[in-house]
Amino acid sequence: MIRLYLLLFAQFFNIGVFSFGGGYATIPFLYDIAQKYNWFTVKQLTDMLAISSITPGPVGVNMATFAGFSTSGILGAAIATSAIVLPSFIFVTIVSKILDKFESNIYVKNIVASLKPAGCALLSAVGIKLLFTSNLHLIGLIILATFVIASFKKKFDPLFYLGVSAIIGISLGYLNLIGI
Repeated sequence: MIRLYLLLFAQFFNIGVFSFGGGYATIPFLYDIAQKYNWFTVKQLTDMLAISSITPGPVGVNMATFAGFSTSGILGAAIATSAIVLPSFIFVTIVSKILDKFESNIYVKNIVASLKPAGCALLSAVGIKLLFTSNLHLIGLIILATFVIASFKKKFDPLFYLGVSAIIGISLGYLNLIGI
């Protein structure tokens, strides 16, 4: 059991170190964990993403908590959450001490600028994999296409689209549950 906790800590510490660019940048790493360790399924990963997106707090931390819990209960959740946050804590502590020296450094600016497209590419690759491996329904694809098109025409906050999608999905799930 100790080995599992150490492995869980190492994997989520690794995610915390390399998922630069926000919580959604953790998805490629979590997808890899789902394939490699079978701690959770790809279906559970998509559920974790949906729940993490609508619950308060950072998406990456929420996903780590859910993944840790599904792997090893409350202790797993605590380990995964601590491990994913620890690299940021260390990094921010170090950067705050030396920020003045590197604030206008062109190399630092270029590194940060190059990490953004790399993160988008990783996220897109996993999104495509999830699209083809998850159990999608025609109605879900129609809702997705509708909101993607709508997001280009009306610039609402992404949380608006997420909230409306959640309400529609819950409603359709409830109607399916009662047999309508």
